[in-house]
Amino acid sequence: MKQRLLKIIFLLMVTPCLLRAQQAGELKLLDWQPRSQLVTHVTPIEKPKFPVIDIHNHLGGLAQTKHYLQEMDKAGVVSCVSLDGYSANDQYLEHLKASRAVSKERFLVFFRPDYSKIDEPGFGEREAARLEKAVRQGIRGVKIAKELGLTVKDKSGKVVPVDDPRLGPFWEKCGALGIPVLMHVSDPKAFFTPVDKYNERYDELGAHPDWSFYGDQFPKKDSIIEQRNRVIARHPNTIFIGAHVGNLPEELNKVGAWLDRYPNFYVEISARISELGRQPYTCRDFMIRYQDRILFGTDTPCDAEAYRIYYRFLETKDEYIDPAPSHHMQARWMITGIYLPDSVLEKLYNKNATKLLSIRNMNR
Repeated sequence: MKQRLLKIIFLLMVTPCLLRAQQAGELKLLDWQPRSQLVTHVTPIEKPKFPVIDIHNHLGGLAQTKHYLQEMDKAGVVSCVSLDGYSANDQYLEHLKASRAVSKERFLVFFRPDYSKIDEPGFGEREAARLEKAVRQGIRGVKIAKELGLTVKDKSGKVVPVDDPRLGPFWEKCGALGIPVLMHVSDPKAFFTPVDKYNERYDELGAHPDWSFYGDQFPKKDSIIEQRNRVIARHPNTIFIGAHVGNLPEELNKVGAWLDRYPNFYVEISARISELGRQPYTCRDFMIRYQDRILFGTDTPCDAEAYRIYYRFLETKDEYIDPAPSHHMQARWMITGIYLPDSVLEKLYNKNATKLLSIRNMNR
């Protein structure tokens, strides 16, 4: 009886400890959503100091035009570029029709080339001719998605490099037409490294495992970037805009070196304030130094609250800003505002884009 009583007492003492340990061990990192106890200053910004042009967005067929316009108006966005004007099957025509039904300047459409016939003789010239026709119909620029140099293959089974000579006539035509090429090549550095305990975007890759490009089946990030840079160098009369801070926001010194080397190269900041805001001093210096070569973008369907996260980052000294609502959670760090001077903000928000897109009327 005494032994049984001691056993019961032991279980009563140990069981709560075991339960607590079990509960703590069951929490997965992907499910961990800590609530900060830090109290910091919050500067609400309903609208930016200057009108905004969003150079990087994906609005599908503009089916939600009314909603997008409402969100843009609430957030002080005068124009938004949709990068979904596909060349294949002349899909861009429907996109242009939907944008023109609103206005000529609120929604601008960029052309996306079709690589399906890249093995056919004269591919570059024919796609360039299609682009020229599209520009006459209202297309304002070109979008190159990350598939080029990464996953697009020709009939030989080899990945088509960004600097494939078959695309040369197309790049030249962009320059002759005076339209910019917004180029997204590769992806964040973490997407090209093992998805393990050392990967700083483990959460994001856990939620989107198909975004990992680590392994011998994919080209290396540095190689893809080098291909892009050779294209920029070979076509000095064509304006290239490096999406997502030139696709290397983790190394602003390198991006700055490219901007110094290539006068026809620009960058935009879409979906990368999470990277920029964790290096606020370096980022602020970078933005001020290259203020004539940086454009505003979000890569997030028009949403007033998402825009306001960008404004708070760019205009204030606020600390510990959660960047996730501006796009989605990319990593676990918070960001710090870089309080740019007004003269820099105006260029970033609209002046640089106005020049490249030949937008005349900024009064909405």
